[in-house]
Amino acid sequence: MRIESWDELNVAARSASLSRPATRDDESIRLTAAEIIRSVRSGGDAAVRAMTSKFDGAQLSSFKVSESELAAATRELKPRQLAAIDQAIANVRRFHEPQLPVEIEVETMPGVSCKRVSHALDSVGLYVPAGTAPLPSAAIMLGVPAAIAGCPTRIMCTPPRPDGTADPAVVVAASRSGVADIYKVGGAQAIAAMAYGTETIPKVCKLFGPGNAWVTSAKTQVSSDPGAAAIDMPAGPSEVLVIADKNASAEFVAADLLSQAEHGVDSQVVLLTPSQQLAQEVQAEIERQLVLLSRSAIAREALQNSLILLVRDIGTAIEISNNYAPEHLILQFANARQALSSIRNAGSVFVGPWSPESVGDYCSGTNHVLPTYGAANSFSGLGVDQFMRQMTVQELTRDGLKELGDTVVTLAELEGLDAHAAAVTRRLGAST
Repeated sequence: MRIESWDELNVAARSASLSRPATRDDESIRLTAAEIIRSVRSGGDAAVRAMTSKFDGAQLSSFKVSESELAAATRELKPRQLAAIDQAIANVRRFHEPQLPVEIEVETMPGVSCKRVSHALDSVGLYVPAGTAPLPSAAIMLGVPAAIAGCPTRIMCTPPRPDGTADPAVVVAASRSGVADIYKVGGAQAIAAMAYGTETIPKVCKLFGPGNAWVTSAKTQVSSDPGAAAIDMPAGPSEVLVIADKNASAEFVAADLLSQAEHGVDSQVVLLTPSQQLAQEVQAEIERQLVLLSRSAIAREALQNSLILLVRDIGTAIEISNNYAPEHLILQFANARQALSSIRNAGSVFVGPWSPESVGDYCSGTNHVLPTYGAANSFSGLGVDQFMRQMTVQELTRDGLKELGDTVVTLAELEGLDAHAAAVTRRLGAST
């Protein structure tokens, strides 16, 4: 990782230093995803089956994971692995259950009652990728809040392996998280299938989950079609920003940076520190740890997109971080908890030396489906509320309408909407 000094950079150089890695040919990806969507809409199961053979090398007669496949997947996992999945589910459930919204009812004035009620979305589609590595943790992060919200229809798509089976850990994690219907379909074709429905894959109201560039493009495209499905949030390559002072452990900081760099070559990791010594120690520690990683080649390429920035003080680092709006933010400096009130834009925050980012990825209880590429300045991470919708209700008595009626009529006249006013005056003028 290169080291740069923030104070020595001009405005343009500062912006360039923190720019996210350039995405691949967006137009080419968009057009390919659009063609896949069109094919699935017109060809249904047959189109999905053909694409599954082409992209995943799997020949499937049925997409749905059967009870016997679930049982076989469970047998493939060791007791220690099953226990880890169960522990993660328990912690995620424990953190998400209190997120269920509470119904509110307010009498805004005598005779005028207003209420807000919440309902689970009728149907949701969860996508769990299986590219360079299977992600059972994603199945948990999506399945648990969907189950807590009580969405009546919860389906999940995940790519099959060449032998026609889905990754056993993903299948087991999804099932134990409350997802009964799992389909062995991946890529943009899975997004299209869930957004529009096929002969065997149900259409859903909203899509959730991460994926590659084609999946992301497909999600964006179907979300712009009123007849398709909404989506959870904008998504991009994974990223982490660490703020550390001179007393931070270079070993810990390097490990945190590498834990994100190994996600993919387009990941970005950033360290902000006022300590030149720590910067150099982290740089050396990264090289020491890199050679021990099975995905070192991926991590090393990701580090080309990354940097260490020397800043004047921790306050400057927080200001830079708020502007960058990282997916993951790690605070390893003195009195870090007291600085939380200054942190505004981040997907998820990890406080202190004993809070590695990987606990949030797996099992601390928070959700790891988070906004990336700066979207944390306006989007939240996944929670139970995103699997629900709110509806408002109002009920007035005759006296309540009489008290409020003149206000309605006056405002309607200001807008030139006579019928709005008449809906009030006709009621008030009625004999009963």
